[in-house]
Amino acid sequence: MYEPLVKFCGNRSLSDVEKTASSSATHLGFIFVNKTKRYVRPEQVGRWISRVRPKQKLVGVFVDPSIDQLDEVLAFAPLDVIQLHGNETVSEVLKIKESFGLPVWKVIHHQANGGEQMDLFQGVADGYVIDSKVDGAYGGTGIQFDWDAIQSYKEMASDQNVSCFIAGGIKPENIDQLMTHEPEGIDVSSGIETNEQKDINKIQAVMKEVGHHVASFSGR
Repeated sequence: MYEPLVKFCGNRSLSDVEKTASSSATHLGFIFVNKTKRYVRPEQVGRWISRVRPKQKLVGVFVDPSIDQLDEVLAFAPLDVIQLHGNETVSEVLKIKESFGLPVWKVIHHQANGGEQMDLFQGVADGYVIDSKVDGAYGGTGIQFDWDAIQSYKEMASDQNVSCFIAGGIKPENIDQLMTHEPEGIDVSSGIETNEQKDINKIQAVMKEVGHHVASFSGR
């Protein structure tokens, strides 16, 4: 049965977490990247999680983190997955996995050599997030890439037996188009926000569209 994973990322307040946790998403994401607008401090996240106790798996997003930084975050925030958005090498990813024993997802920015990047991390990354490539940004741009490329990324991830999320510019207005590509996972941040806060109506709209597609897929 087709049931896509859904990650609501960029939670930056107790209110955000309450809204996203109330949904049937599978993952909640938090950005631990300084000087980004969705940056959150680990002690804040720890407090929100203890208040809300979400059923979803928790994902921490990092760019080229040191072991010390990861250690500090994990002391407060009970992460289930580490997501790497930077220029991390295979050896650095292996060191992170060895140090913390957590699954690591690697972000691949869609471009001509995206497939080569996935090949490079085969047997090392536990999952991938395919995001738009925007100069000067690691993610969170709200910009969509060419979704015709999704099938090849899905196939490569399937060959590696790991998950593959699609990110970048997903919102209620285009989720129907995205779902025709049957992504294994979707990763939404700005698309479920109004005035830089998570919007329960947009969250519900995204989940409703996912549910419609799952139902139609099951009915084939």
